[in-house]
Amino acid sequence: MTDILAPSGIRRAAARVHEATPPRRDRAVDALRAFAILGVVLGHWLVTALVADGGTLRAASPLGTMPWLAPVSWVFQTLAVFFMVGGHVATRGLASARARGTTYGAWLRARLVRLFRPVAAVLAVWAVAAAGLLLGGASFVTVHTVVKLALSPLWFLLVFAALTAATPLLARLNPLWPLAVVLHVDLVCFGLGGPPWLGWVNLAAGWLVPYTLGAAWTRGELERPRAGWTLLVGGAVTTAVLVGLAGYPASMVGVPGAAVSNLNPPTLAAVTFGLAQCGLALLLRDRLRGAMARPTAWAAVALVNLSAMTVFLWHQTAMMATTATGLAAGRLPGLHTPPDGLDWVAARLLWLPVFALVLGVCWAAFHGFEAAGGRPGRRRTRVVRVGGLPRPSALRAARRV
Repeated sequence: MTDILAPSGIRRAAARVHEATPPRRDRAVDALRAFAILGVVLGHWLVTALVADGGTLRAASPLGTMPWLAPVSWVFQTLAVFFMVGGHVATRGLASARARGTTYGAWLRARLVRLFRPVAAVLAVWAVAAAGLLLGGASFVTVHTVVKLALSPLWFLLVFAALTAATPLLARLNPLWPLAVVLHVDLVCFGLGGPPWLGWVNLAAGWLVPYTLGAAWTRGELERPRAGWTLLVGGAVTTAVLVGLAGYPASMVGVPGAAVSNLNPPTLAAVTFGLAQCGLALLLRDRLRGAMARPTAWAAVALVNLSAMTVFLWHQTAMMATTATGLAAGRLPGLHTPPDGLDWVAARLLWLPVFALVLGVCWAAFHGFEAAGGRPGRRRTRVVRVGGLPRPSALRAARRV
């Protein structure tokens, strides 16, 4: 094991993963997906706080008391890029499946199994944890807070699964159509005093925009740099106008207690900001392909892709497990204290490696649920020996969602 973790062992392992990857694979796609997942994880860890108030834990956000930190949400709210990559991979995968003679039903089942198999473990663990907390005397407010945070990633999966199921209908849909829906919904809700429930139409329409951008990518309509620059500049300028003149929140994530959230449901500002992010991602593709030619960088990206669902589903649990365990030592800065100053920010940054370590423990315990969601009907899995230990090949790793 020591040999494996040595720099020379890591380089040898990375070289084997690099060599096992088919030359035709677009590694920029996997890099964008990995960066999007890690952006969401780091964003949640930075802007979500659990404040110990007597015997109760309450959710808070530094964005509420320090609104000048809003640019943090601009960097780490990367869901639009994930949906764009998801739309690209889904439309490309469906076309390949049809070329092989695979039915739509078989293709969809395979993708949904990979999405939802790891969810069963999360639900089971938190059902037991919630019952144990209530029986142990924890307040209902505490239980509601932690369960809501732990299961909040599931909304994303439901929307993503619905769009995946609709891929045959969305493969040729112009992104301007769902963008027009978002525009009109916001106009009615915010400009004409329409019913608040109408905003939830944007839960589908808002994420349809980057998803159908991914389909346009598959069709070859976004290959020229002009497309990326149009999305980046147009999206950024429109977002600035909406925030500066139309009164949309500057934060691209929800802030507890705020009257309007850009993300719950998505607003026009969140969607146009996502367009800017997608434009930047498209412009970076060539540089990412060059960076992924380095075996070590590619092996790291392949590992994140292989573990994407596990990381996404358990990162909030890792943060809350650290917070709950730390209560034994009292109210710790950056972990249990109100997020109301730069001292909290500095302390929270120091906790990030601890969250990552606990997430690694969760990965070791529950990654098997994700790894077991392979393609039905595959009789053999190519294996690459890494430092004497069997590891799935880069091809299998990159195909995970």
